[in-house]
Amino acid sequence: MLDNKRSDLFSSYALASGIELKNRVVMAPMTRGRARNQGLVPTDLHVEYYRQRASAGLIITEATWVNPDAIGFINVPGIYTLEQVDGWKAVTDAVHAEGGRIYLQIAHSGSVSHPDFFDGKPPLAPSAVNPGLKAFTPEGFKDTVTPREMSLAQIKMTISDYAVAAKNAKAAGFDGVELHSGTTYLLPQFLNSKLNVRTDAYGGSPENRSRIVIEALEAMITEWGPGRVGVKLSPTMAMGGFGPTDQTISTYKHLAGRLNDLPLSHVQLVKAPNDLSGTPIEAIQDTIAYFRPLIKGTLIANFGYDKPKASAALTANEADLISFANFFIGNPDLVRRLRDDIPLSPSNRDLYYQGGAEGYTDYPLAP
Repeated sequence: MLDNKRSDLFSSYALASGIELKNRVVMAPMTRGRARNQGLVPTDLHVEYYRQRASAGLIITEATWVNPDAIGFINVPGIYTLEQVDGWKAVTDAVHAEGGRIYLQIAHSGSVSHPDFFDGKPPLAPSAVNPGLKAFTPEGFKDTVTPREMSLAQIKMTISDYAVAAKNAKAAGFDGVELHSGTTYLLPQFLNSKLNVRTDAYGGSPENRSRIVIEALEAMITEWGPGRVGVKLSPTMAMGGFGPTDQTISTYKHLAGRLNDLPLSHVQLVKAPNDLSGTPIEAIQDTIAYFRPLIKGTLIANFGYDKPKASAALTANEADLISFANFFIGNPDLVRRLRDDIPLSPSNRDLYYQGGAEGYTDYPLAP
């Protein structure tokens, strides 16, 4: 019997939709760059990779492009063509055959992309502000450029594309979807008052900067119904030369309140990766503790957790689920290793974002 009142890492958990998770270990989204084909279609390698890790209570896939304008990293799969849907269907079938649960994360890279992906045209973004980062292109890493500011029509079309992507994910057999509004991608760019200098309904205030996130979630919920759409947020994440601003806390507090108005599956929240002393956001250094009272539904805590830290966070009711990233790369049987205190295997960082089976599906199980 499921008991959400139990709070150890290996107890079961029921999401609001009634989806049953066999433990509270979540496999976090991780870009791996293995869709090495022109159509950016998941392959047999993806099937095996996710199947191997199906002992997680919940898998959330790598960020997956919502449309062709979203592309910003080589060999990352999409969810906007029938071929991609069919490729992902093989993945979900394999995970479900192993008794696992799997969500698709849907993403748009925005200004952190490069003209090499768009026949020389600059990428789309909230405003014409160069984030000063690097894009991983077919010719290697290149400096980002000044992007094109999205028109209102382009914003509305992108929101519509999120709905189509969510519908496609449902057709592909996923248990739900997660909106990527973390790291340095399009939606966090809208939430950043230095990268978003719009003066229309999508900029200039916490309410306006949050608008596209809420509208994208509403569009996705329309396709899925209640309890099957989540969102990932990283309020303390710096974006190249544009770190968090004096508007960051007010913007994310407003967004958290608005998220409570939606029938979400979960909020995945990334902890601060570094010391925020002396910054405008030092008040959210303990990111999880700060936002936990503001988020009513299921909270997945992410970044920097090992077994003791994860167990302590659950016991203290700081989070309901804990997501692990790099540990899952070299340890497909991570849940068993954590449960039985089996030492973790290292992973090959040189093959995190590119390659074939090596460094992807060839990590052995514990004896």
